[in-house]
Amino acid sequence: MLFVLHGISVRHASADRAHSERVLSDVNLTVKQGEQIALIGPSGAGKTTLLHTLACAHRAEAGNFSVFGVAPWSLNHAERHALRARLFLAPQTPPLPPRQRVMTTVLAGRLPLWSFWQAIASLIRPSDADADAAYNALSRFNLQDKLYARVDRLSGGERQRCGMARLLVSKAEVFLVDEPLSALDPTLSLQTLVTLQQEATSRNATLICSLHQVELALSHFPRIVGLRDGRIVFDAARAEVTEAMIAALYQNADNPEQNDLLALQPLAHHCAMIINKQ
Repeated sequence: MLFVLHGISVRHASADRAHSERVLSDVNLTVKQGEQIALIGPSGAGKTTLLHTLACAHRAEAGNFSVFGVAPWSLNHAERHALRARLFLAPQTPPLPPRQRVMTTVLAGRLPLWSFWQAIASLIRPSDADADAAYNALSRFNLQDKLYARVDRLSGGERQRCGMARLLVSKAEVFLVDEPLSALDPTLSLQTLVTLQQEATSRNATLICSLHQVELALSHFPRIVGLRDGRIVFDAARAEVTEAMIAALYQNADNPEQNDLLALQPLAHHCAMIINKQ
């Protein structure tokens, strides 16, 4: 197994960790290499925290966690750094330096593989091969014309896709992607999702992606994990996910965008159409 989580509980990082809010509670999850999984659930369900836990960015307060067959928090710093180089975490709002050129920020996806001097050399003058790699990655998101633009000249959606281009130039074996479509229109959303899935398939990489677009999760991912209140409510193959399961996952969630059940009816109807086609 690639990931094994048993009884995992995680609290918000804070100075008083013992009294901070628990974000994940008693999570059990196993993931095989090459799987493609969508995480769905209302805002605040714990999707982002789960992705950060899988990326070895959050340490669980309880439970057992292994990745690539080892317990990451039993490793020393250098060993854990090497392990993290095999994982790519793409946050919803990527931390892109505003005054940096797009090519440079895309090539940052290769930093885990470079020595200090290689990184400095790339910052000053990227090699032709690296420049080509950045251009090709950007072109898959229709951003090739932004290669020499400054990051602070990009729109929110362009920055989000720039973060995805970083993923493409990395050598990661696992893609942990948090809400990659939140700033994109429907056409760009579909293009971005298809590109991520094609890249994962070509590398036999694992793709775990949190989505608020339930209809895209159901139509594109073979395995769906539903989270609510820090717990896994269901973990099922797409064909086993029912309209009732989706409605129960979001019903009366403590979220102003979701707590009106009437607002869920169009979503439920659309999801039902997808489910009935399976």
